[in-house]
Amino acid sequence: MSNRLALMGGCVLIGLALLAVTAPWLAPHDPLRITVSDALLPPSATYPLGTDQLGRDVLSRLLYGARISLVIGIIAVGIAVLVGTSVGAIAGFYGGWVDAALMRLVDTLLSIPTIFLLLAIIAMDPSERLLQLTSRVPLLGNLLTLVDPQIVILMMVLGLMSWMGVARLVRAEILSLKEREFVLAARVLGASPLRLIMKHLVPNAMGPVLVSATLGVGGAILTESVLSYLGLGVQPPTPSWGNILNEGRIALGVAWWLTIPPGVCIFVTVLAFNLLGEGLRDRISRRE
Repeated sequence: MSNRLALMGGCVLIGLALLAVTAPWLAPHDPLRITVSDALLPPSATYPLGTDQLGRDVLSRLLYGARISLVIGIIAVGIAVLVGTSVGAIAGFYGGWVDAALMRLVDTLLSIPTIFLLLAIIAMDPSERLLQLTSRVPLLGNLLTLVDPQIVILMMVLGLMSWMGVARLVRAEILSLKEREFVLAARVLGASPLRLIMKHLVPNAMGPVLVSATLGVGGAILTESVLSYLGLGVQPPTPSWGNILNEGRIALGVAWWLTIPPGVCIFVTVLAFNLLGEGLRDRISRRE
């Protein structure tokens, strides 16, 4: 509460989350409804942020796009935190050749330009393969009928390509924590390695991970926006801030309202996550 910038970032994110959740009630129009006669109308009382080339309401598409962009960012970071925490905890706890092998894997993945690898994976369109695999499992197949497989692939790829930093952070924390007295006491009492990791080490290493995750959500949203802008992320007609921006660049000279609002949304959201992450980092640093 004492960090006003972090508090501001948190309030902005709460507001964005509420807007995303209540989008079906707040959106003045159907975001997918095409009205060619209303194409490229400037902001007005009927269309507060104007319309796009197909006559769709920009405000409604932004509200629904917030749901897609925030969910992709949060779930992608959740996957990254889960994988990174597991790898980092194992490497830090066991050390030796296990640590060396896992950290060389991390170094190898970090040496690959992430954006080019993401473009290569998504350009191969693995969504069809995912549908074939999940069709054999009734529950997963039914879930994918409710969610765009392209969005699922995007979340998985973003998460699996961003866990390396979390792994190095957790490993460093575990290397420090496993020499503390409370871990030695747990060893003396006969705690198994799994119990030591899950009950004693990982919970005490989650402070810096929380900061990294908060900063990572903003980065994931920005990456999703870049991919959607390039036409390789969320595919139309499903709205996301990135593909709204991509569609607006065609009419940039005559319809400024197609690019400035989604650009402002991306800027404000990423800035809010960064402010909140910096505030958490300062708080954890003072506590330590």
